[in-house]
Amino acid sequence: MYGTVALCRIRPDNLAKLQAMSDAEEYLGIDGYLGTDLLVVDNHPDTVLMVVRFQDQATYRANGDSADQDVRYQEMRALMEDDPVWYDGEWVPAT
Repeated sequence: MYGTVALCRIRPDNLAKLQAMSDAEEYLGIDGYLGTDLLVVDNHPDTVLMVVRFQDQATYRANGDSADQDVRYQEMRALMEDDPVWYDGEWVPAT
């Protein structure tokens, strides 16, 4: 499994919009997409960690390079205070 963790700063009133975008049915048709989770940091409601999982690195990269994903990203970015910080990598089980 491959994906990203994004550190985002958003206005708290945009959290519901970010959740709705993350749950949109259009994501279900993306090749290799497994899901998105949001963690709202206690005592920092403007800080969100977004976790996005894909089947593998190839499908993750293909999505990231697509024009459709750029449109979705621009819509999400409009909800954020500044550019998110991305941490891409392979998900491995903890033992």
